[in-house]
Amino acid sequence: MTTLLIVIHTIVCLFLICIVLLQHGKGADIGASFGGSSQSLFGTEGPLPLLNKITTLAAIVFMGTSITLAYLSANKSTGSVMSDIKVQTQQQAPAQTAPVTIPIPAAKPAATEQPKEQTKGSNTK
Repeated sequence: MTTLLIVIHTIVCLFLICIVLLQHGKGADIGASFGGSSQSLFGTEGPLPLLNKITTLAAIVFMGTSITLAYLSANKSTGSVMSDIKVQTQQQAPAQTAPVTIPIPAAKPAATEQPKEQTKGSNTK
């Protein structure tokens, strides 16, 4: 049942994408009113009534399958992903080894040189 719904949902989703891409935008009629092409495949009114009905029907089926799949997946789950993991007890735990220490080389002391004072007569550029 769930597999059939997923297949129908995917087909309706792809069909809905195609139908929406076939439709004209809201500003498409303005270009036709200024001497644009008058080619009409669907008659004088254009494809609006037919494509609107198909889009509405596809959207209703898409929403119906979405809600049904969400309901089935919420009520279907009985276990957890973590149920297959075995809990290790103290006796089964692997023996721990002593921590490894890495010697860090000592830092060199900072130089304590005093900055050279400039005399008023010297030009250093």
